[in-house]
Amino acid sequence: MNKLFTKDTQAIFWNNNKTAIQRMLDYDYTIKRETPSVAAIVAPTSGNKFEKFFYGPDEIMVPLYKSTADARKDFPNADVLLNFASFRTAYDVTMEAVEIGGFKTIMVTAEGIPERLARKMNNTARKAGVTVIGPATVGAISPGAFKIANIGGTIENIVRSKLHRCGSCGLVTRSGGLFNELSNIIAINADGIAEGVAIGGDRFVGSVFIDNMLRMEKNPDVKYMVLLGEVGGTEEYKIIEAIKKGEITKPVVAWCIGTIAKHFSSGVQFGHAGASANADAETAAAKNKAMAEAGIYVPESFNDLPATINKVYTELKEKGVIQDIEEPEMNVCPKVRRSKQFICTISDDRGEEATYAGFPISSVATPDTGKGIGDVVSLLWFKKQYPKWATQFIETVMKTVADHGPAVSGAHNAKVTARAGKSVVESLVTGLLTIGPRFGGAIDGAAKYFKYADDNNLTPAEFLGYMKKQGVPIPGIGHRIKSLKNPDLRVTGLMNYAAEHFPSTPLLDYARTVEALTTSKKENLILNVDGTIGILMVDMWRALGYPESEIDEFIESGTLNAFFIVGRSIGFIGHILDEKRLAMPMYRHPMDDILYDVQVAEEI
Repeated sequence: MNKLFTKDTQAIFWNNNKTAIQRMLDYDYTIKRETPSVAAIVAPTSGNKFEKFFYGPDEIMVPLYKSTADARKDFPNADVLLNFASFRTAYDVTMEAVEIGGFKTIMVTAEGIPERLARKMNNTARKAGVTVIGPATVGAISPGAFKIANIGGTIENIVRSKLHRCGSCGLVTRSGGLFNELSNIIAINADGIAEGVAIGGDRFVGSVFIDNMLRMEKNPDVKYMVLLGEVGGTEEYKIIEAIKKGEITKPVVAWCIGTIAKHFSSGVQFGHAGASANADAETAAAKNKAMAEAGIYVPESFNDLPATINKVYTELKEKGVIQDIEEPEMNVCPKVRRSKQFICTISDDRGEEATYAGFPISSVATPDTGKGIGDVVSLLWFKKQYPKWATQFIETVMKTVADHGPAVSGAHNAKVTARAGKSVVESLVTGLLTIGPRFGGAIDGAAKYFKYADDNNLTPAEFLGYMKKQGVPIPGIGHRIKSLKNPDLRVTGLMNYAAEHFPSTPLLDYARTVEALTTSKKENLILNVDGTIGILMVDMWRALGYPESEIDEFIESGTLNAFFIVGRSIGFIGHILDEKRLAMPMYRHPMDDILYDVQVAEEI
């Protein structure tokens, strides 16, 4: 609780700043973190689902989200938000994150957030117990554990400044640039830092000097602290008061930059928005004098700061407060890395045995494993282990749609092609190419439209009116031969299976009410096999806990039609082999089955 970050800390990154994210991941790899520090990226305008980054010599995929809420939902352990939004939206992003909850730390990199909004943002976060670093900051670091974005600079500079492992100093500054410089100074004159925060250069920042130093006082890794203040503000006086009250007992080395300001006749701002003295007490000279009087180690000038740090460090080491630090083993990021052109997340053939979604083929292939085709489909299509009732339903669907005679367009095409002497593969492809909106596609359409009606609480009559207005016949309703008096036994079988094994079938129940209305108009407007399959697939995914958005994505991507494609391929191949076995000749369509209406061509 007394450490800002640990080696398990993960962050959600708001805005896809690839350079900053890659630097974080390079740091993770260097210090041998088990899990990457960036769990997810919020990129509202991106159409991608993930972004690839290097993790050492290899690549990893970091998921992209449209909103902070969605990212937080999927990664509840990511308790740091790195807000890289512009100054126009950084306030809204932070306020939303505080309202969502679950974030312990929010870093705001934007500079120039209106002061009224900055004060409101910081106050709201403080009341919620959230540590805000910034605005106008490069972040913070717990060496050897976690670092925010660009702090510390390049990986070479980080190692040179000993930021790859925990040291003994707690460093707090306003300036990000000087933070990197001081990290190097401390590495040269001591053993590095244990925790460091650049609080930000804007006049009103979230966590101030005292907040961070009180935490470092309780952090056992921090043996002494270095504070780099600047002209403007009175935050340094809070440190003096804390020392007088005994709230800070560890040695403090401090310096306020901007002492040259006394040579100017009028107020001058030095770099940061907050670096402007509005009273004598806010001058760097006054603050340095007050800190020295309180017992803080204050050098004569900034140039003497390294020697002062070395003095304090040496004294603590002689007293045994600071022990020698063993240098950890590090990974070395390759200088040259090549991005992969293809991505595979379902199977891996690099080991001794190929795997399906992490399961060796031998563990699902043979009868003794108790696994079937449905299990393989659930692994390779959805990367999930479905329960038995769901995998058996998948197999039932495939068996149900395997064939429907030689007269349907797909089987007809496959047979004609086989009789032309083509191979099984070529003949199968011609049959598969007929699958679409009019043949098999009703599965997708039924799932889409019935789900839409159910999601929007449309009554059966309202649903029929909606479809009529769309000018679309209701997919999944109607059969050329079957009717209420002559039911389709395939539909009966699927419904009976669902009634016995599904936890619930709300969409099917709704579809049956629609069927009652359509069959009252015409008795062959029944729920057909395509409609039943599509609707029950939605019920299956709902019962398995899929979010509605993911089910919608399955429908839009044609996943449902894939079940028809695999199942009907069995039948197509059967017809092709039947033609080969019978050695049937080339097919020619009978002339008496063609209406010829050929006019003499008009001369132009």
